[in-house]
Amino acid sequence: MATYDDPRILRAIAHPTRNRVLHELSAAGSLRAADIAKRTGIPANQASFHLRQLAKYGLVEVAPDAGRDKRDRVWRLVDEDITLSPREMVEQPGGEAAYTVFQRSSVAWGHHLVDQAFQIAREDDPAKRIVSESSLRLTQDDAERLQRELNQVVARYREVGRESSDDDLELYSVYQLIQPMPDLAGEPEA
Repeated sequence: MATYDDPRILRAIAHPTRNRVLHELSAAGSLRAADIAKRTGIPANQASFHLRQLAKYGLVEVAPDAGRDKRDRVWRLVDEDITLSPREMVEQPGGEAAYTVFQRSSVAWGHHLVDQAFQIAREDDPAKRIVSESSLRLTQDDAERLQRELNQVVARYREVGRESSDDDLELYSVYQLIQPMPDLAGEPEA
C-alpha cells in the first residue's frame, strides 16, 4: 500500500471520470482504454487521455504481460490501495487548494451514492440497493481492526469478480465510513 502526499494527485483523482476509471481498474484488475470506454460510456480517446493523466502521477501503469501483443495496451493500478496523506499535502504549496477541490468532489460523490441508494427502484430496474448502517462502541484500535477486516472481505469479493467470466457482472460501489459518531447536523449544541 502506497501513501501519496503530492497535492497534484488530489486534483487528478478529484475528476469524476478519472475516479471512475480508478474504480473500474480496481474491480477488474486490468483493462484496455476501449474496455473502460464501454463500461463508463465515454469515448475511447477520452478514456486514453484519463489513463495517461493517472499514469503521469504514478497511479496506473501499462501491464505489458496482460496484452495480446506489444501494440495491445492494457492498464492496471500501480497499487491496489490508494492511501492519501492529507495533512502532509495541505502543508505543501498548492496543497490546501488541491485538498479543497478533492474534498468537494468526494463529498459530492458521497451524496450521489447515498441519494442513489435511497431511490425507490422502478419495476423494470433489477438493481439491488442494499443500505446498512450500524453503530458500534469501539476503541480506536477496534475501529482500525474492523476496517482492516472489512477491507479483507472486500478484497476477497474483488478477486472473485476479477476471476469470473460471467458477462452479467455489474460494478457495485461499497462505500465505508468508520468514524466517531458526528454531532447532529444542524442541531444547536446544548
